[in-house]
Amino acid sequence: MSAANTPQTSERSEWPLWEVFVRPKAGLDHKHCGSLHAPDAQLAVQMAREVYTRRQEGCSIWVVPSAQITASDPSDKDMLFEPADDKVYRHPTFYELPEAVNHM
Repeated sequence: MSAANTPQTSERSEWPLWEVFVRPKAGLDHKHCGSLHAPDAQLAVQMAREVYTRRQEGCSIWVVPSAQITASDPSDKDMLFEPADDKVYRHPTFYELPEAVNHM
């Protein structure tokens, strides 16, 4: 049996993909670090610790199954992210600033 066909290799290819987020010691928000394959959440956290926090640069790890993430379609960018012209309150350009704060 070749190495490519061993049971361990074929089982690993069945493992789900997990997205890894790490919160650095100095920061408050988690940052996406990458992805890895693991059989379950507990092992995904352990593997993420080994791969993404080798120098103890994190204080918290999140792992999320990639299949559970819903993302927007890049073709919907204009609809989702362009400012709405009918909502003038989002763009306070019609306000006059007092002289004391005119440096803004």
